[in-house]
Amino acid sequence: MAADVALTIAKPVPPKKKALVPRDAATLLILDRTPSGVQVLMGKRRDDLAFNPGAYVFPGGRVDPTDGLVSAAVEMPDVLRDRLLDRMRPKPSRRRARALLVAALRETAEETGYLIGRRDGAFAKAPPDGFRPFVDRAVGLDLSMARLVGRAITPVKRPRRFDARFFAVWADDAVAAEPDSPVPPDNELSDVRFVPLSRTGELELPRMTKIMLAELDTRLAADPRLTLDLPAPFFVPVGETHRREEI
Repeated sequence: MAADVALTIAKPVPPKKKALVPRDAATLLILDRTPSGVQVLMGKRRDDLAFNPGAYVFPGGRVDPTDGLVSAAVEMPDVLRDRLLDRMRPKPSRRRARALLVAALRETAEETGYLIGRRDGAFAKAPPDGFRPFVDRAVGLDLSMARLVGRAITPVKRPRRFDARFFAVWADDAVAAEPDSPVPPDNELSDVRFVPLSRTGELELPRMTKIMLAELDTRLAADPRLTLDLPAPFFVPVGETHRREEI
């Protein structure tokens, strides 16, 4: 009689999920000098948003494909462009480097109403609709005013990933037009206001926002005018944490 044969059915192994490729994003820190110290413009994200709901952040967002094509009244200096190109993946591009700062200016206008640029400026050709506030108030983009204060890539296992660059400008140098109306209720940010750097710790902040504020505080102590001469921190994901490098 034939021996019984035990059959083992192997369970299918689910395919490994591919890590999301980080999307280019940019954010802007508008800094205001006051007698009591430096303040930074921040806003509270709506509670119904999927990413960092209810947290206070700097204005900013993802880069649009057309951002790199928008003309500027004053172009980006070489030293800033080279830092943005440093370890840019998968393929470095001057247009992408330029688009990062343009996106930060566009998102800041959309979310806060602040226009960063040159008064009585113009565009060489009609820009996308996202730049309508600049056109309506005759503000041209000035890409020479911003300083790179940091870069951070979201850890691999997060459901949304960004390769974010953090720029800073001085309000008295760069703000060409202030908001002419309150932020609408459906805006991503509410309670948009300048917060003293010394009191940002009282707010609910994402981890990387806290880190960038600490880096900015250190930078201002060594470089109060925020020149282009000092390197910026680059936070590279390692598991669920980051390794600090410089660019």
